[in-house]
Amino acid sequence: MVNNPMIRKTMLTGFFYTNKTNDDAIEINLLYKEFPEHFVCSVTEKMWSRRKLQCTIGRVVMCHPIEGERYYLRLLLMNIRGPTSYEDIRTMNGVCCDTFREAAEKRGLLHSDSNLIDCMSEAVSYQTPYRLRLLFFTLLVHCCPTNPKDLWEKFEDSMSEDFKILPNLPAKDIRHKVLSHINEILHSMGHNVNEYKLISEIIQTSREAKEAREVHFERTITVSDTDILLEKRLNVEQRRACNVIIGRIFSNRRRAFFIDGPGGTGKTFLYLALLATVRSKGFIVLATTSSGVAASILPEGRTAHSRFKIPIDIDQNFSINISKQMSLAYLIRYAKLIIWDEVSMVKSKMIEVFSLLLKDIMDSHALFGGKVIVFGGDFRQTLHVVRNEKKKDFICESLLYCNIWNRLEKLQLSEKIRTKTDPAFCKYLMRIGNGTEKVNCDNKIKIPDSIVIPFTSEEESLDELFKITYPNVSTFFSDSSSVTSHVILTTKNDFVDELNDMLIAKFSFTSKTYVAIDETVECADQSQFEDFLHTLNPSGLPPYKLTLKKHCPVILLQNLNPCEGLCNGTRLTCCDFKTHIVSAKIVTSDFKGTHVFIPRIPLISSNDEKVPISFKRLQFPIRLCFAMTINKAQCQILDFIGIYLRKPVFSHGQLYVALSRAKSSECVRLLIRPPTSDNDDDHSTYNVVYNEVIRKAFS
Repeated sequence: MVNNPMIRKTMLTGFFYTNKTNDDAIEINLLYKEFPEHFVCSVTEKMWSRRKLQCTIGRVVMCHPIEGERYYLRLLLMNIRGPTSYEDIRTMNGVCCDTFREAAEKRGLLHSDSNLIDCMSEAVSYQTPYRLRLLFFTLLVHCCPTNPKDLWEKFEDSMSEDFKILPNLPAKDIRHKVLSHINEILHSMGHNVNEYKLISEIIQTSREAKEAREVHFERTITVSDTDILLEKRLNVEQRRACNVIIGRIFSNRRRAFFIDGPGGTGKTFLYLALLATVRSKGFIVLATTSSGVAASILPEGRTAHSRFKIPIDIDQNFSINISKQMSLAYLIRYAKLIIWDEVSMVKSKMIEVFSLLLKDIMDSHALFGGKVIVFGGDFRQTLHVVRNEKKKDFICESLLYCNIWNRLEKLQLSEKIRTKTDPAFCKYLMRIGNGTEKVNCDNKIKIPDSIVIPFTSEEESLDELFKITYPNVSTFFSDSSSVTSHVILTTKNDFVDELNDMLIAKFSFTSKTYVAIDETVECADQSQFEDFLHTLNPSGLPPYKLTLKKHCPVILLQNLNPCEGLCNGTRLTCCDFKTHIVSAKIVTSDFKGTHVFIPRIPLISSNDEKVPISFKRLQFPIRLCFAMTINKAQCQILDFIGIYLRKPVFSHGQLYVALSRAKSSECVRLLIRPPTSDNDDDHSTYNVVYNEVIRKAFS
């Protein structure tokens, strides 16, 4: 249709002409759907002129993918600003593509195996064969290429460069070394290189891979002399707990423990000492937590979801499918100790199923299969998330009200022994956590003046919060401690997104925007819902339009390769950008300082009532991380915390968690937005504490 010589003028050609000749259109640089907001089209002349009346919204006629070039033209128009011709729309990096489809593929607006080839090609320019093999693994597992053999053949040489320098190594042996390395990584995610038929031969699994790469990795973890000495630095209560647990491990008297203590009493320090003590004797310890952010604190830590293949979305009928022959089952059998921190954040059903899993793997009817398990947590902190449920649902689904809770041996770390340096602030935090802080006539607690940022106006107050939390936001560099140890906390994901957008705009670097590809699970729904999907921003998915700048902090949303530090919740800083790949550096955990490649991968929306239709989003699995939700920050102690309460906390323990992330009152500032324009109360707020939880946990 667009090439029909009988059609000389249309609204679209008028749009092109206006973008070429009208100074206002050139300056504003609009998308086709935005054009009616500023210009009006003459029906007879098919020409656009400046609009006098505002409040008009444009819409581009829907197209189905089966309409071919018409659909791809529409796709380009929805994403290219200020085009001046059909040729201009088809041009990418100075080269005019033959078709609109090809142009859409070049811009990353369509998914195909050619995108994966481009992704690998971009990574090759960094000349790191080891990282290239890890990227190849990620594409195999997460992107499911239609022709993995073709991808292998195109990049075999590049992935083999480090093995080629080995003396007197035949080409066949080099190939097998490369494939064996890829196979070891695949084993850690439950896959095998032979599944992908990269070569005609069968790759024999090495001894290490048979035992599972993870088992071999865990057996060979190096424990530093400094870590071994941690046990000698334990305080009285930590040492008592450590001795009890170590005694059970090496006397084969199995037991499950719960380490209780408020933030700052040294639970993490105790875990570190246990990990070092047991690992230094050549045994395996599995360090897991309920959140990715918390996992990054423990050496070789993983989320429980990642380690034990627990689904993110669980219901009453869920189960963990791990056969006794899987490498993970071997890993669990060999483990002398399993640590699971922040267990207060999960549903009791998850712990019950975990116990059944261990019983099955260990062929034992004992609790947790007779393994020594150390759970940890603080029930003053936030509980598991129960969407749209009431207080009683949070409480009833807590581990506290599960039969297993009564069978755990409790080891208490006293609140009197804290690592924080501000005793008065610590006592204030404990009163907040226990729900004993005095309330005023409005049922609010008073926040100390020393940590409050006075509210003047939204813009001025937020700007002050930004300056205090990120004093050098415009001059960030990759190793800046402000990136790794400063953060702004708020209550809801929508507020987090707004704060991140404001802060990325303050960066002085050039921005790069990546547009996602959204596809409905049911193909028949694509044309009807495609534009609507672009407006959705579910918490577990990256945004449709992802804007990044060099050195900006981001957080990973998916377990790409946990053995290499790429877990859900890992924080990174961006180093470089290509069309199909982001080069980044890990800034947390034992992998701190490691450069990694992040490709686009498809992610499926969760079962969320806010997302009425299931869809798949192809995007880099990261979000900006200047700000995060209070729940996401649980288990961290940071150098500086900014807190923004645009709306009051709404769940048990949120205020306690937000304030207790700081080491002292000097390291936290709180901005409270008054509830109404005629109420200037910016020094008090609600504190939600479920007294039933506190009584049950500490009775």
